[in-house]
Amino acid sequence: MRQPDASGLEGADCPRPQSVLDVFIAFTSLALHGFGGVLPWAHRTLVEQRRWLSREEFTELLAFAQLLPGPNICNLGIIVGHRYFGWRGALAGLLGLILVPAILVVLMGLVYSQLVAFPAVQRALSAMSAVAAGLIMATALKLAFGQRKRWRWLVFGVLSFVAIGLFRVPLAQTLLVLGPIAVGLAWWREGR
Repeated sequence: MRQPDASGLEGADCPRPQSVLDVFIAFTSLALHGFGGVLPWAHRTLVEQRRWLSREEFTELLAFAQLLPGPNICNLGIIVGHRYFGWRGALAGLLGLILVPAILVVLMGLVYSQLVAFPAVQRALSAMSAVAAGLIMATALKLAFGQRKRWRWLVFGVLSFVAIGLFRVPLAQTLLVLGPIAVGLAWWREGR
């Protein structure tokens, strides 16, 4: 991962957030855009719009965030915030992701309890789940194209998708089979 230079920039085209408030606002914005899944908006915001991270850095940080306990996007917010402003940035990233959305969820829960019986509301919620699934698949494709140098390893992602999504093999069994194979092949390849 690239480190910021003396000017505060990471390379020629990677600006950094200007303040802790900038981190908070960015993560609040992507949290409010991401009903049903924040990850697609995180990639768009951090890589494409604000350019705080390159595609490769985003993929690496996301992989690390997935190893940590808790929601992946919260871990990513903490990591990115900490990268630029230490513990204050980590707190700003986390609060940006959960503060305003938590308030909105409580308010929406109150409204939903009053409107749940209407068929139009039930159809709208079904449609939103399809949109969220499409956004997640689009982000997976973007991340895959960002890993062109490592395309051979995407076979394990495809095998996992086929096993879990098509054949309904439980996640734990899929990981117990494919995980050791992938780690073993990577270890063997790096050892050469």
